[in-house]
Amino acid sequence: MKLPQDLPDHHDAELILKAYELRREAVMREARHALTTSYWPKTAEEAIAPNAQDHPLNPAWRQVIGYWEMIFGMARHGIVHADYLVENSGEGLFFFVRVEPWLAELRAAGSPRALTNTEWAARETEMGRQMMTSFRARFGPKAAAKA
Repeated sequence: MKLPQDLPDHHDAELILKAYELRREAVMREARHALTTSYWPKTAEEAIAPNAQDHPLNPAWRQVIGYWEMIFGMARHGIVHADYLVENSGEGLFFFVRVEPWLAELRAAGSPRALTNTEWAARETEMGRQMMTSFRARFGPKAAAKA
């Protein structure tokens, strides 16, 4: 049985609703759309490419990945209930599954801390593990390559 402190409360709900509102901001919406439609890497080189400042997806990449790192960082550091946040933030893991096979190369090409909070959400929360199993099967690079 979970104790009340182990359950999300109204403060968690307020933070998640605020995070949702930020996702709806025009620049963020445009950046999310750009990555959703145009970023389906099949190689390490394709996964790393948006890190280059002159790459057309670089602004969207920085906006979206930075946002999800901030959001998942709140869970990782105990600011918001982790599983509750991840349950309501699948999109961040939807982007993560696309680069997961090349995470080491991505970090070597840029920041060694790249996607550490997102990786934590994917691997260290029960909801993240469940979502990633589904996302890997449906949207991972191997599934995308078959399409």
